[in-house]
Amino acid sequence: MEQIPLDIPDNPKLVQNITHFARALRKAGLPIGPGRVIDAIRAVEAAGFSEKQDFYWTLHACFVNRPEHRAVFAQIFRLYWRDPRYLEHMMSMMIPAVRGVQEDRVAQAAEKRAAEALLDGVARDEPPAGEDNSDDESQIEIDASMTMSEEERLRSLDFEQMSTEEMAAAKRMIARLSLPVKPIASRRSEAALQGARIDWRKTLRASMRRGGEIYDLALKRPKPRWPNLVVLCDISGSMSQYSRVVLHFLHAISNAKGAGWAKVHAFTFGTRLTNITRHMRQRDVDAALKAAGAEAQDWEGGTRIGACLHAFNRDWSRRVLGQGAVVLLITDGLDRDDPDALAREMERLHLSSRRLIWLNPLLRWEGFAPKARGIAAMLPHVDSFRAGHSVASLEELAKVISRPDDMGEKARLMSALREEAA
Repeated sequence: MEQIPLDIPDNPKLVQNITHFARALRKAGLPIGPGRVIDAIRAVEAAGFSEKQDFYWTLHACFVNRPEHRAVFAQIFRLYWRDPRYLEHMMSMMIPAVRGVQEDRVAQAAEKRAAEALLDGVARDEPPAGEDNSDDESQIEIDASMTMSEEERLRSLDFEQMSTEEMAAAKRMIARLSLPVKPIASRRSEAALQGARIDWRKTLRASMRRGGEIYDLALKRPKPRWPNLVVLCDISGSMSQYSRVVLHFLHAISNAKGAGWAKVHAFTFGTRLTNITRHMRQRDVDAALKAAGAEAQDWEGGTRIGACLHAFNRDWSRRVLGQGAVVLLITDGLDRDDPDALAREMERLHLSSRRLIWLNPLLRWEGFAPKARGIAAMLPHVDSFRAGHSVASLEELAKVISRPDDMGEKARLMSALREEAA
């Protein structure tokens, strides 16, 4: 790479490419604002470069400030700068449809996210540029606009009906979701300026230092605490279209700041139970899903809900369900095992948790009825029964997570069960 003069007025093309590069990084999840873009342009102008490696580390110093962002930066830099056939490389990464979770076992972490960020707004059917642009900086026209009607359509669209582009947009929307919860009043107390009770012990202890005279009354209030969140996600074949999106949602919850949860525990189950909690705590979503896919060996396999719940109740319930944990059970309930055993395990799980919420993608059908034996056995032992097939259903869950009176569709379906039994 030959030395390039870097006076900004004389090199608008370089400035434009740095701006587009920063925009692609921001779409891939890096927190980059206009100030960092200006700093990067000034840094390149001041440092100059005679080799690609120098240019790489100059931009790296301006745009990367977290370890989990290094892989994304490296992939986008490789695809964007000095690669004359960047469209062909990115298209080859985007060709596999997002239909299952096993694709992360082959793709490198952050590679698909980098391609999605750079291809946002580029038509799939457009042929790649035929000319060799090795001596010119690659420029990509990125259209980041999304109309409100299109975003509303994505919110209500079934995950199973989404195309690859729509799935990528839905994942970006899910990454911004949070699942806040209200604190629980505990038996412990803390000092307060305005409290409901008088702390007599602290008041008398202070009076003893003043010769027995009471000047002020010490006040106290119940100390708030936050419950744990336990997520049990079905990754069997019948749930394969929803498992990956649910794990994206779970990763966003596990890494959300200010949501209020004490701890977030994540488990997957199909034919066996797998604890993926430590993998979901990784900051990079692609690395987290890749590690979870390597840990769980029963992706898109059979379904043994009763046996997996038995393993959870036996090995994990006392560890993670203490102190009023909220449980999210994400499954379609299609189980061929003994329904009586499934009902017993569901009852034990319900009694061990503060609140048990069941998300079922089958509720997307208007004529849904609890006719399957597994669904009929599980339904009486949940506090709330809700749909989990779209971004809108996950957003609605965030609104009702702290409402103890919310039952979702449980009341209607339980009445249907009683009528059928009668």
